[in-house]
Amino acid sequence: MARKEPAADAANPGRLKQIVLTYKMTRKADSKIGLVLAAVGIVTLGVFLAIGFLIGHPVYLGILGLLLAFLATAIVFGRRAERAAFGQMEGQPGAAAAVLDNIGRGWTTTPAVAMNRSQDVVHRAVGKAGIVLVAEGNPNRVKSLLAAEKKKMARIVADVPVHDVLVGTGDGQVGLKKLRTTMLKFPRVLTGAQVTATNDRLRAMGDLMSNMPLPKGPMPKGMRMPRGGPKAR
Repeated sequence: MARKEPAADAANPGRLKQIVLTYKMTRKADSKIGLVLAAVGIVTLGVFLAIGFLIGHPVYLGILGLLLAFLATAIVFGRRAERAAFGQMEGQPGAAAAVLDNIGRGWTTTPAVAMNRSQDVVHRAVGKAGIVLVAEGNPNRVKSLLAAEKKKMARIVADVPVHDVLVGTGDGQVGLKKLRTTMLKFPRVLTGAQVTATNDRLRAMGDLMSNMPLPKGPMPKGMRMPRGGPKAR
């Protein structure tokens, strides 16, 4: 027990520091966050105190109101902090990958499986809904990336459904705030074993491509490839 106490003491300042940092970041995008949280806490506590005086138990209702006021404030703070974070991430390269990393258990995310020079990018998520390709970037350019990646998935895992999502604010696109909800709405058609097998096949294909003996950068002029290819070790 004595060993756990220092660790717990060290963790508490870390949590408080994280909460303070989150509040400061949220206040930059939501200047009224302090007033909103104070109003939620005061109103919740005031309602329970009023009920307590009416029924003759102000102490019990006051304690209950204090606990519920803290809970309500925490919930409101979490939602507004999340909304502020999404607002700051909107339009930033790689924002969709950050959302996918926090989608929850049962999903395996591989960021930037396809990319072009204009920083249009396609991410891949694998779960019980199958394979979901999430693209972010210019809609006209990123569609070719999506099409190429879907063809690749059809060759590697033809028996697994492939969905595609285009993140953005235009017609036919999914906003960053709704990406997680959209992902979770896809019907679950695979078992846990099938998800594992799909991930293994995709990982094996990725390892095979990354281990190919291709030169890095442009090939020097006058250099010839050796005959017979690389020797097996």
